Amino acid sequence: MTLSFSLVAVTVLVSVAAFTSVKAEDTRCFEMRIYHAAEGKLDALNARFRDHTCKLFEKHGMTNIGYWMPLENPDRLLIYVLAYPNREARETSWKEFAADPDWVAAKNASEKDGKLVTKADQYFFHATDYSPAIAPSAGKEVRTYELRTYTCTPNNLKNINARFRDHTVKLFEKHGMTNFAYWNLDEKQPAAKAGETRHDPANTLIYILAHKSKEAGLASFDEFRKDPDWIAAKDASEKAAGGSLTEKDGGVVSVYMASTDYSPTK
Repeated sequence: MTLSFSLVAVTVLVSVAAFTSVKAEDTRCFEMRIYHAAEGKLDALNARFRDHTCKLFEKHGMTNIGYWMPLENPDRLLIYVLAYPNREARETSWKEFAADPDWVAAKNASEKDGKLVTKADQYFFHATDYSPAIAPSAGKEVRTYELRTYTCTPNNLKNINARFRDHTVKLFEKHGMTNFAYWNLDEKQPAAKAGETRHDPANTLIYILAHKSKEAGLASFDEFRKDPDWIAAKDASEKAAGGSLTEKDGGVVSVYMASTDYSPTK
């Protein structure tokens, strides 16, 4: 009787452990916003985020994931990612944020000598099923981040996602890179503005890696590209697809970034 009970208990515990080990689907809405600061206003823009905006985002139900600036930043860019429970919650949060008297006061005070932002780009994402859990994180040492955007050849987004899921993310880790987040674009994106090119949700993969430094990131990719396991996976995937999974010109774009001092991800 005691033995039977013990066996049942062990079976239940194993079943629970197996169930809880399955990664829950991340159904949140993610938004990447890229701000182009006015000439001479990037420091003021960062100060407004540091002193006001980030706290007010959290007040209105938004999750600050990370804030970065390109290492080479002639266009005065600030890149950041927010998370929301869903797209409807996002709309409600931004409406409440825009009407918050504390935000209105901070915005007006910071713009008494002119606007801080000349243009803002928006992209809405959902996490891929192979992305690690996307959450703010801080390393023991200062890290350099890399934003990579892939434009796939027609009908190959599913194939490149499969290659990342089955091979690439593991090989990145093998070669010293840290997988931070992987996203595909949501179908409903903001309309393109005049003269602006929009990424197509049907063929775009966007992800972020963390490295010890830009030099370390470049060295890791050199090793990765020479790895026989990568070469085999790449060749097999391209043979099955009948060619490259990414566009030849501009199919892979890399931007190395540093976290801002107020970013929850460093």
